Amino acid sequence: MPVWDDLVGQERVQKQLAAAARDADALVTAVTDRTAPPAGSKMTHAWLFTGPPGSGRSTAARAFAAALQCTSPDRALGGEPGCGFCDGCHTTVIGTHADVEIVRTDLLSIGVKETRDLVRRAQLSPAVGRWQVIVLEDADRLTEGAGNVLLKAVEEPAPRTVWLLCAPSLEDVLPTIRSRCRHLTLRTPPVDAVAEVLVRRDGIEPAVAAAAARATQGHIGRARRLATDEAARSRRATVLKVPLRIDDVGGCLKAAQELVDAAAEDAKQVAEEVDVKETEELRAALGAQAGAGSRMPRGTAGVMKELEDRQKRRRTRTQRDTLDLALTDLTGFYRDVLALQLGSSVAIANEEIRPDLDRIARASGPERTLRRIEAIIACRQALDRNVAPLLAVEAMTMSLRAG
Repeated sequence: MPVWDDLVGQERVQKQLAAAARDADALVTAVTDRTAPPAGSKMTHAWLFTGPPGSGRSTAARAFAAALQCTSPDRALGGEPGCGFCDGCHTTVIGTHADVEIVRTDLLSIGVKETRDLVRRAQLSPAVGRWQVIVLEDADRLTEGAGNVLLKAVEEPAPRTVWLLCAPSLEDVLPTIRSRCRHLTLRTPPVDAVAEVLVRRDGIEPAVAAAAARATQGHIGRARRLATDEAARSRRATVLKVPLRIDDVGGCLKAAQELVDAAAEDAKQVAEEVDVKETEELRAALGAQAGAGSRMPRGTAGVMKELEDRQKRRRTRTQRDTLDLALTDLTGFYRDVLALQLGSSVAIANEEIRPDLDRIARASGPERTLRRIEAIIACRQALDRNVAPLLAVEAMTMSLRAG
């Protein structure tokens, strides 16, 4: 299966990347054979993939990285790079290729130290592959200092190094960096295309796949999780009941508390799965005896404190991500309400709760619905500014009640 098959509803982007991969292959071949490189190459050293959540930014970057490393013999016969079967494609897709660095963060930001390590890696020549490829999935999380460190590497790249940056929008990346990248914009995949992929690739029942794709409005990752995880469906159902429980101040405060508690519980579950393992591995690496109560060697307290701080930041991000997902579902609820109030022909995302949508639509007008959507947006912005989650969500639920 070609690596491009993982791109859902991105035919235009796929054509551009496939053309660039062909030219990249020709460039490497020209260097190897000591011939003149092709004129008018569509390949460049830095790319920026932008698009809304769920559009497949990182998937497109990984597919392109695989095509750049493709070693299929069919290329010499006119075959497209990115066969999906050769060692170069396979190891890139599963994340084990020696010359493909895939960078993502579970923290709130990417700092200067991590970026300097990446830049040093980018100066190396490919060890076994055709290119040295750095895929930065969270380029929007670079701090200003980290962005300035990256700028120098993007300005003056090594001859066989390619940077693939992913971000939600152009505004999330420093202007000096984005001006040096070739920009590709991905769109939200069609709901039908997402449902088809869930059926074909994940073996999900067509009805379940269609409902999950419709509910998430084309977000591939969320649709897959919603279709396969009963707990995710339960959490989403709880969130969609919030508009029905805010008839008084007590209901508003209780709904806000439950949303924040659910997010904190998610963060705690992630911590239980990852933190203990990380801590034990670090203790063993530092020479501590087995067992949580054993003494640590001298001079290791700072290293352990650094790990604890990192784990705390990860819990904070997990809680924010879970809250943001809940707010996205709430926005979808009121979007459906607005569509009903305006008599729009737009498909309803939450068809399974149509009676609740009708009830809210009849009880208010489009102006109040728009104000409620604005309240949710304001809550998301407050969370981005590090406002205490409970205060931000309480303010939102009170605004939802007032309309």
